[in-house]
Formats: sequence, structure tokens, C-alpha cells
Amino acid sequence: MFKKLFGNKTKSKETTVLAPLSGNILPISEVPDPVFSQKMMGDGFAIEPSEGQVVSPVAGEVVQLFHTKHAVGLKTEAGTEVLIHIGLETVAMEGEGFEAHVAQGDKVSVGTPLITFDLALIQEKAKSIITPIVITNSDASESFEILAQGTVQKGETACAKLTMK
Repeated sequence: MFKKLFGNKTKSKETTVLAPLSGNILPISEVPDPVFSQKMMGDGFAIEPSEGQVVSPVAGEVVQLFHTKHAVGLKTEAGTEVLIHIGLETVAMEGEGFEAHVAQGDKVSVGTPLITFDLALIQEKAKSIITPIVITNSDASESFEILAQGTVQKGETACAKLTMK
């Protein structure tokens, strides 16, 4: 009776993560940093970007925007937590070359611009431009699958699919 009155409000536990950057997708195991490659922060993938713009790979909420603007955390309605960490050892740049277009608490759709960055400056000043995309709560997922290989387009290419428990 209640389902007839209020509808079935069960939310999907499945999340498809699109490419937040254009470039070449890599397995997370190939990120030249053990925190990411050994999945200490969670499972995921990485992209070697070909341009300096990050868009939202999922619909959800901005739950964390680092003050240095080198990383952003998102959470989907299904509960999936996605961290996008632009380059490696970019925190030392203290925000130089990064511009945020969202704030913590903002609701975002797939393709919403999150951060723009100076790719040449990161190549010059950081360890690597390789950008890990990590599911920080992947231990709470039932399944995780990489869907893409080769060149990916931001906001368009489905890179990974996971189902939360």
C-alpha cells in the first residue's frame, strides 16, 4: 500500500564514472606513486591529461575541495565517493596554476566544470601530470570494472562502473 502511495524510492547502487579529463587512461597500478598504485586510498584508474580542464565524472555533490585546488572529492546519490587528484605532488604548488569553478557543497552534473589548471606549469613543477581518479570507498563496493582504454574524452567516455553493497 505504501509503495502505491509514495512510489518505490529505492536508489540505484550502480555508478558509471565518466572521464573527468581528456587524455590517455591508465590502470591505477601504473601511477608512479605507491599511495595510488597500491590502492591505499581505493581502487580506480588514472588519466594522463591532454588539456587542463577537469569536469565532473558523476552527478553528485562536491564534498571536498582542497584549498590548493589540486584535488576535489565528489559523492554520488548511490554513495560512491570519487577523488580526482590532479597530477602527483601538486600540493606543493600551493594552488599556483589551479582555478576552482565549484565550492564544497555544490551539486554537480556530469560535465560540470570543476577545476582548470595550467598543464605546462604542472609538467614543469610537479612529479607527474598523471591524474588518479580514486573511488575512496571502493571497499564498500560489490563490483568495480574498468570500461575504457586508450584515449578518453572528458564528460563523454565511460571509464569505470561500480556497484555499491
